Amino acid sequence: MKKIISILLIMTMAFALLTGCSTESKTEQPAENNANQAPVAEESKDEDNTLVMYTNAEFPPFEYFEGENIVGVDVDIANEIAKDLGKELVVEHIDFSSIIPAVLNDKADFGAAGMTITAERQEQVDFSISYVESIQHIIYKKDAEVKTMEDLKGKKIGVQLGTTGDLAISDAVNLEDGDLYNSGAEVKTYKNALEASQDLLAGRLDAVVIDKLPAEEIVNNNEDLGTVVFGDISEAYGICVKKGNEELLNSINTTLQRLLDEGKIEEFIANHSK
Repeated sequence: MKKIISILLIMTMAFALLTGCSTESKTEQPAENNANQAPVAEESKDEDNTLVMYTNAEFPPFEYFEGENIVGVDVDIANEIAKDLGKELVVEHIDFSSIIPAVLNDKADFGAAGMTITAERQEQVDFSISYVESIQHIIYKKDAEVKTMEDLKGKKIGVQLGTTGDLAISDAVNLEDGDLYNSGAEVKTYKNALEASQDLLAGRLDAVVIDKLPAEEIVNNNEDLGTVVFGDISEAYGICVKKGNEELLNSINTTLQRLLDEGKIEEFIANHSK
């Protein structure tokens, strides 16, 4: 009997030991699962490896839709920036006036949209070196030939919201010392210059004021329209980043300077001008 009891005790202890081993295995399992989560960490790393650009894809030749894809001069530049950083570029289309707020709220790494460097904008964001010089143009119907500020008195003028043309014409119409103040001129804002030009063709506007290259792009595709230099407002385009983001800004400047030295930006403009 004692032998039987001894055998039973030995079996009970063995079972307890086995149970203990099994419990330890279960305790270690989460650590094993954590090891299997490495791909998730890699996915996060991949997300960090993206470079997000916000733009307004209604400003050819700098950014525009080609089917469902956003292309243009700024996209070509951004691809070069991403390549130099070893990152994947992601481009998002939003309203022009929302680009700087998106950069400030960290939704975008940078904004590029044929954006003029102004003192007001520099209070909000940091800008890269300039990569394109531009000037304002008037788009007019050839049978009307509205070509100077004097010709705009009493006229309905279309502008793209938030652009240099918008600021210039709005000030001219609304400020007491403006050239168009109390002249009967009206300014109407649009999401893009193409929409404004369509209203011009339909007779709802007398003129559209926009940057040189977009103006030429629109006129080249509409034989009833002409364009002429408007005033002497020269402007420089830059890429904006959140204030203090010196590392990204320095990288952007390095790429821009390389592209300028190589004549690539002029090449990009030629490729996207029709």
